[in-house]
Order: sequence, then structure tokens, then C-alpha cells
Amino acid sequence: MTPPPPLWPAARLSIAPMMDWTDRHCRYFHRQMSGRALFYTEMVTAQAILHGPRGRLLAHDAAEHPLALQLGGSDPAQLAEAVRLAAPYGYDEFNLNVGCPSDRVKSGCFGAVLMKDPGLVAECVAAMIAASPVEVTVKCRIGVDDQEPGAVLPDFLARVRTEGVRRVTIHARKAWLQGLSPRENREIPPLDYPLVLAMKRAFPDLHISVNGGITTLAQARAFLGQGLDGVMVGRAAYHEPWEILAGADQSIWGGPEGPDPWQVARRMRPYIARHLDGGGRLHQVTRHMLGLFHGRPGARNWRRILSERANADGAGAEVLDAALAAMDEARAA
Repeated sequence: MTPPPPLWPAARLSIAPMMDWTDRHCRYFHRQMSGRALFYTEMVTAQAILHGPRGRLLAHDAAEHPLALQLGGSDPAQLAEAVRLAAPYGYDEFNLNVGCPSDRVKSGCFGAVLMKDPGLVAECVAAMIAASPVEVTVKCRIGVDDQEPGAVLPDFLARVRTEGVRRVTIHARKAWLQGLSPRENREIPPLDYPLVLAMKRAFPDLHISVNGGITTLAQARAFLGQGLDGVMVGRAAYHEPWEILAGADQSIWGGPEGPDPWQVARRMRPYIARHLDGGGRLHQVTRHMLGLFHGRPGARNWRRILSERANADGAGAEVLDAALAAMDEARAA
């Protein structure tokens, strides 16, 4: 039997690619809480890699690994070239986006609309696999518009599996490409977890992760206990990062207990200093840290100090120190 690719254990818990959120600073911050979870970049289009500021788009810190690059596109040759150009940056996985329902994605004929053309998706992943030194995966929906998920999803999975894909993340909602906004597509279409579980039974050789509506580690453990191979968490991991990530290594993999939020904040100080020394702005990092103390006394002051002061010209690490001092006062009260 062929051994599983190296990222399969990490994929037991992954953090979803989220546009404007999971940038390199967010991922570095998240990594301070979990050494095991698999992280994804924001979606980067193949066109941007071919013709845009490649270094800025693809650069990342070594501490972010295990790390996957999510690509958007529908041209097999362009996707293959994007993989070749991105490979030297050392990503651990390339993922094809077949799930994003935004207007920009629809107009570019990629993302969730590709659920309507599984043959093209198969061509795309075949080209990517031929060009890639690491595993190529797919993130998809259960269907779009008037499709019947119970009919289209098995065919979709069979086609990409035939081309060599062995790991798929399924967002357990349909995407309605007409009539719903991207935000509504994350909330309104009903979740169909039983269908995702049925796909694991139908394709036992595939590593299948479920995505959509998962907000706690207890939910993640429950899905793993039902036979799924992985769970992908999205917005909850961004808005309440400590609750999801700091306990993940112990809860999901049986590792050591994670750091407390004060330790996490202090771990970020050297990174922030390097970012500022390189000409960056404080807000570019601290905007991802607003939810670190979610639910704790003093959390409102933490958010207020970072929100109000980090955008100021010349703002430095002293803003983080002030926010931490407020949290220390609240803890001592």
C-alpha cells in the first residue's frame, strides 16, 4: 500500500484560506498557538503568480509550515506554470479552489462555478500534479445552484481521484452563484454533513476533510470520531484564535498543552519588531490579534487599544505593550 503523504496527519485540523484574513502575519500569529495544524494562504490566482509581484505574493516565514498555497484558476497550462513558479518558495501543498462563490471569482471562471465542469477540474489537477513536487489537493462545495449534490459530488470526487488527487476538503454547503452574496453563501445554504460523511464511506481511499459551520474543537473531534479524516475551521479560528488553536495540539494530536494568550502576545513582539524594522506598519500584524483574549475580562480594552493606536503613523511595539498592560490589570483585578 502506498504510504500517506506527509501532510495527512497535519490535515486532521486545518485553518481555511480566507481572503484578506489569512495573510502571512495572520499565519505566523496562529502558529504561535499550534505547531501541528495545517495552514492555508489566501487564494492567489494563477494569473497573479504569472504576471504579478510574485515575491510579495508568495513569500512567507519558515515558522508558518506546514503551509499550503491555494490557487485560483481554470486554465490547466496556467495553473501548471503557477505551480512551477511557486515550487521554489517551499510550500508543502498546492490546493485548487473550487469553492469560492465571490463575484470576482465567477467572472474569472474559477472557484465554485467549476463544480459545473468537473472534466475541466480534472484537467487542471492533472496539470498541477505533473508540475508539482508536493501533493495537490482540492477544496470544493457539495454543488452549486440547481445541482443535486448527491449526484454531482460523487462524480466530481471520482474524476479528481482518477487524476491523482488523494485529499479533498468539502465545504458542506451548496453555493448559489445567483441571488446570494459571498457572505450569504457562507451562512444561508443549509449544511449537509451527512453527505460529506457518505462521501467518506463511498471513497474510503480519499482523505476527506469537512468545512463549514465548525466553531469548536469538540465539534472537530466529533467529526473525526465519525470517520472523517480532517476538519477545516474558518471564521471561528480567526475571531477566537486562542479557543481553537491553543488547545488543538493536545485535543487533536495528543500533544502538549498550548500557551496562554499572554504568552502568545509576547511571542509576537520580536516578529512585530522585525516587521517594523523592515518598513511595515503595526496594524498589518495586530489587526489579526484582536480576538486573542476573546471572552476574557479586559478583552474590550485590548481590542480598543490595538484598533485605535496601531494605525497611527510611527506606532510601534509600545502599543502592544500598552494593550498587554491593560490585560494584566484586568487579570489582577
